[in-house]
Amino acid sequence: MQLNKIPTTVVTGFLGSGKTTLLSNVLKQAAGKRIAVIVNEFGELDIDSELLRSCPLECEEEGQTVEQSSEGFYELANGCICCTVEEEFLPVMQQLVERRDDIDHILIETSGLALPKPLVQAFNWPGIKEYCTVDAVITVVDGPAVAAGRFAHDEDKVQEQRLADESLDHDPSLQELLEDQLSAADLVVVSKNDLLDEAQRTNVADKVNARVPDSVKTVYIHNGEAQLDLLLGLDAASETRIDHVHNHHDHHHDHGEEHDHAHDHFDSFVVTLGEVDSDRLQATLNELINTQNIFRAKGFAALPDKPMRQVFQAVGKRLDIHFDRLWQPEEARKTQLVFIGKGISEAEITAALASAQVTEPAVSEA
Repeated sequence: MQLNKIPTTVVTGFLGSGKTTLLSNVLKQAAGKRIAVIVNEFGELDIDSELLRSCPLECEEEGQTVEQSSEGFYELANGCICCTVEEEFLPVMQQLVERRDDIDHILIETSGLALPKPLVQAFNWPGIKEYCTVDAVITVVDGPAVAAGRFAHDEDKVQEQRLADESLDHDPSLQELLEDQLSAADLVVVSKNDLLDEAQRTNVADKVNARVPDSVKTVYIHNGEAQLDLLLGLDAASETRIDHVHNHHDHHHDHGEEHDHAHDHFDSFVVTLGEVDSDRLQATLNELINTQNIFRAKGFAALPDKPMRQVFQAVGKRLDIHFDRLWQPEEARKTQLVFIGKGISEAEITAALASAQVTEPAVSEA
């Protein structure tokens, strides 16, 4: 059993900054590390998703293929896992947590417009914070673009992303977006260093250093090549400090602009019950997800005289149910459900679910 939290590296940066190339080179240096990869493709216009769904490690054996597993996961040639995801972060992370004994590290490549702060905040959610920690947020910036004051390699494509992304609640400049990505950084990677002369490199360094504290280091690379030990193992535990990072996005929200990012403000809690009546629990959950503003609900239930756990997962208005495994002899037979939403009441939901309880929660011995 893995006792330590799984370290997770979040790689952020604009479209064309070199995130995918950097991530691919990290996988090439994996050297036996079992790395899970999450790629958020929303709005990406030129990301080559096949880069991660096919062997990124220049496999020596001809004919070696990538096998797709359930739930959109892809088993890569070195035993790593890849998944592409659109706003399904919690279910993906929960599945990785379930496989945590097989994972040494998690890499998350965000979409080009993603703000790292709300993603890092999600690592404080119940069900994630117990098992995972943010090893570092790495912000990749396009060196030549920043030196030229463009901030993105292809501003027209980034603008297309912005128009396609309905979650943007105000119209920040590219400079503001870059500054918000830098504000959460534990490490800054400047790409395409070979295309910079000394004056341009100094220009980029001045712009980056003006926006990050002295403790945040900057690495200059080309072709995505950086030593693995420079990128992984930073032990930043970014989720413990992220609430103190104030960025342009927060400023717009504080001054009254419309704001509806699902991960920015949420209610989350765990409801613990004893053994339950499955039919009553299903009926109550269906009523709750249809009447309350619940984003996600997932967990497992202990049923009287049943040797297996029953798993419940609500995504949107759909409730999926299945048995996953036998209860272990040393396990306390109890029901636990995680809820995440907006404006939902822990007391109200707990009271509603209590009607399905048939025994008090079992207490495991210390």
